[in-house]
Amino acid sequence: MYRKWLPLLLFAMLITVSCSDETTIFKEDLQEDLRVENSEAILKNSVSFNSSGVLDIYEGTGLNSKRVSAAREEQAGDYPLNLVAQVSPPDDPSGNPLTASHVFVENDLAFVSYNTAGEVYYGGVDIIDIKDPANPRLTSRLLYLNADINAITFDNGFVFAAGGVNAETSVTATSNSFVAKIPAPNGKFDISGGIQYGFQQGFNANDLRISRDKLLVTSGKEGSLTIYNKTDLSIENEFPYFDLRSIALSSGKIALLDAGSGIKILDPSYQLIKEIPIGTDLGQATKKTIDFQGDRIIVSEAGQGAGVYSEATGTLLEYLPITINPEGLTQDERVTNAVVTNENVILMANGGAGLCLSEEKDGGLQPYGVIELEGSINYVQSKGDYIIAASGREGLQIIKLNRPSESLENRCSDIPRYNGSSKLLVPEGQELAFRGAKRFNNINVSGSLLLCGIWTVRNNVNVNEGGLFEYRGNLFIGRNSSRKELRIAGGATARVEGNLTIYGDLVLEDGASLEFIGDDSRVNIFGDVSKGDNVQISGDFDDIRNKF
Repeated sequence: MYRKWLPLLLFAMLITVSCSDETTIFKEDLQEDLRVENSEAILKNSVSFNSSGVLDIYEGTGLNSKRVSAAREEQAGDYPLNLVAQVSPPDDPSGNPLTASHVFVENDLAFVSYNTAGEVYYGGVDIIDIKDPANPRLTSRLLYLNADINAITFDNGFVFAAGGVNAETSVTATSNSFVAKIPAPNGKFDISGGIQYGFQQGFNANDLRISRDKLLVTSGKEGSLTIYNKTDLSIENEFPYFDLRSIALSSGKIALLDAGSGIKILDPSYQLIKEIPIGTDLGQATKKTIDFQGDRIIVSEAGQGAGVYSEATGTLLEYLPITINPEGLTQDERVTNAVVTNENVILMANGGAGLCLSEEKDGGLQPYGVIELEGSINYVQSKGDYIIAASGREGLQIIKLNRPSESLENRCSDIPRYNGSSKLLVPEGQELAFRGAKRFNNINVSGSLLLCGIWTVRNNVNVNEGGLFEYRGNLFIGRNSSRKELRIAGGATARVEGNLTIYGDLVLEDGASLEFIGDDSRVNIFGDVSKGDNVQISGDFDDIRNKF
């Protein structure tokens, strides 16, 4: 969220001079206002695995879906997610954590911006390497000692950051809304050659997008959509608006969310081609986002949830509701702050009501459930196989959206999909084989079981005496805050072709066998490996945490 407001005197001054030719471009090395975190220990210790592990989803569309979901005998759920790690936010000078405000994902890097509520200006940007899903790394951190950072993007080795600064106290700023072009080659900040800045009218720059050689920036109350040259941040055009909150791009079209009226759809020349009225009160000085999903535009509409509109007709198709109402939560804390789409999945950051997952189904959109996360979720981004949730002062939560690859799906096409209980029991003498991507409560194998796909198990997996458990793909067991185990009994065999992650222990009893097929298997065990007598371990695998 951003809540900074211009002093009245400065606001009056800007009303008289807020046009493009008054906006100045700076390229300075403002070392007194910036700090790059160079301590490897601080960077490393900012990444926590304490809560990593299998995530449940509280299913249902009622206001108390958490309780409804927990009370019934569940079928194995879709969307097998795991929390990879959390990244602690930096602190302000008084030792209070900053608030994560925006996330951008590009290939193997995630970029996170931070700001500060209230009258103090203090912000930052993190760069996180997510190439190895088992071991994300905070590679670089830049702190602004006099500015909030409200939105970020990345292009060709540069981080572009939009934010707010107190122009009365800054010798550089010509207005409170600014954009910065920060060198970040190879996933690390390098400000030795300076940072380029551009300034525009408005209380606080709050969103930005890159379109070919242009940088488009919005700047809130009494602000503008400003078109910068991406190379030197010179202003090419500027269009005043009442209260822009967000921007989205799709197939040459530009969608703006104006809190004063609704959605504005522009053509590539920034000419208005359609307006979609929205009557919802989006709140003062709060960030709300929009996203395209096929021929729909999805809008975060505060207490209403997410509004789904037809791009073609402007018609309100439906509202995706905020599906839970935790006790003790005020109405202001139960709001949809951000929406994002990823293929057939829609994610809603609902503040204290959590992160809601909806899905495209039967030609419409349907809420599926709320992901089991701590903290107030004020922003979400998703790209590829990742969900990145900014949970305010709880920092960043990196989630793996586990989906079977096309090649794995093809290899498994000759066996049936699993549709059954979350408690998978295979009796002695029975042989079962399934494919898919599911969330289990537990697995007990006394007969023979083959699983092909992506699977998470909230509790223990037991392969009992004489049992055979085989899987191809990925298997995740337990959570570091509630550790579980994979137990292989004497005379039993577990055969792995893929990735095995245990947030807990691997127990190999006397005479147990563990076999790895192929040469690409990886084992990531957070607990211990316990081996009895006459245990057989064969095949090649990468031991991520050196537990063997």
